[in-house]
Amino acid sequence: MTFVQLVECRTRQFEEMDRLMDRWVAATEGRRTATHSLVGRDHSDRDHYVEIIEFPSFEKAMENSNLPETDRIFQEIVALCDEMPTFTDLDVVRDEQLNKATARRFFEDVAVDGDLDLLDELFLPGYRDHDIGKAEQTTTGPAELRRDVEFWRGAFDFDFTLHRQICEGDQVATHWTWTGTHQGDFMGVQPTGREAAMDGVTVFRFEDGRIAEGWWTYDLLGLLRQLGAVDLRSVP
Repeated sequence: MTFVQLVECRTRQFEEMDRLMDRWVAATEGRRTATHSLVGRDHSDRDHYVEIIEFPSFEKAMENSNLPETDRIFQEIVALCDEMPTFTDLDVVRDEQLNKATARRFFEDVAVDGDLDLLDELFLPGYRDHDIGKAEQTTTGPAELRRDVEFWRGAFDFDFTLHRQICEGDQVATHWTWTGTHQGDFMGVQPTGREAAMDGVTVFRFEDGRIAEGWWTYDLLGLLRQLGAVDLRSVP
């Protein structure tokens, strides 16, 4: 079970504390068991800081605490605090990564199920799209994205398999496999009835819970080859 530790302290020497935390990260490289650390400052009390540290389990957290560097640097941090830091140990019972859920809604509800009205809910009006498969590789706005979805849905009966999603900061990367049956005009290629598949990765950047920018990477050449539009044997 994922385990989270909250560490609260009061200090007027955060810059020095920040340098100590950088030293701990460098000193424990390859041995620490913490997977994520976030430090926040109380908006209404500028001397109050909270660190949120995530571990795979309580046992891994204890391994981390027993590292000699952890104890040594913690003692130095305590010396910078106005009072003894407090600790709260939490077993995580729900972990909802909302940006990942929003990204999934695009693939499942918009692209596959065709609920195009969701685009205005999921994407910002100034959304910027970067797509290697388009002549104009950067376009702006949900309306342009709507045309792209309509184009693909008109050309194929398709589905997405989402293999994994990685969330870092305001960005979510989704590794997917697309499978489709060619049933309409696609880049000048008339319907073949062939089944095709391709792997790809989409990275969405979020602002205020909505998608602000997207980057698409996928094997378009391989798709055209599967449709018989490109013969790679003719390429030297």
